Amino acid sequence: MQLAELAWPNVESLDRNLPVVIPVAALEQHGHHLPVFTDSLLLGEVVRRVSERFRETALFAPLTWLGNSHHHLDFPGTLSADPRVYLDLLRGLANQFLGFGFRRIVFLNGHGGNIVPGKQAIFELRQEHRERKDLLLLFATYWETAVVPEDGTFQQREMGHACEWETSMILRLAPQLVGDYQSAVDLPAEGEFQATPRAWTTKDRTSIGHIGAPRLATAEKGERLFATFADGVERLLNDVRGWSGKSW
Repeated sequence: MQLAELAWPNVESLDRNLPVVIPVAALEQHGHHLPVFTDSLLLGEVVRRVSERFRETALFAPLTWLGNSHHHLDFPGTLSADPRVYLDLLRGLANQFLGFGFRRIVFLNGHGGNIVPGKQAIFELRQEHRERKDLLLLFATYWETAVVPEDGTFQQREMGHACEWETSMILRLAPQLVGDYQSAVDLPAEGEFQATPRAWTTKDRTSIGHIGAPRLATAEKGERLFATFADGVERLLNDVRGWSGKSW
């Protein structure tokens, strides 16, 4: 069900154990060849596919397009909420659904920069409602809900930025929005300190704006990614629906 299409009495009548899905994405630069709305377009398509499978068994809020994208602000066109403002926005959205009586909240994320504040938001929410034993508060990033098969189709093994994966999905979804990706140079994600967290801005890592290998993208790969991630989110929501409320 789409919250935006319901009248308030319809919302009032819903089972409060329904999963409430709050999609969160971004509006930010995606290199020379993809539109600034890429993250929101891609998450919107994943949500569209998944919501068709949960017409009566989950409630989907409208997509929140403003994300935490300060690391991209050196590139014109990026719009971003301050990290603390963004964290409080997520907490406020969840608290409003909790105020309506819903108990199972899933933030479904489509932007890497939202992950740290998103996890902090649900952590703070749990502390705020620590006396409650009936709440399930989750922050899930769509490309982390499923494993892309290692069958030689993809060179990249993880999400980059305006990369083989994202470029493929936009080629599948809106090819008219894709610029010259075939001449883009490969820019690896690995850095000198590898897995050790390091403070960075996007221009520390790439002057062009993309990270990965967009030249390898195809629309066929994009369809496979959409199908893989939609299946992953479907499994997650079925787990949310089946949560007993008793186990960790």
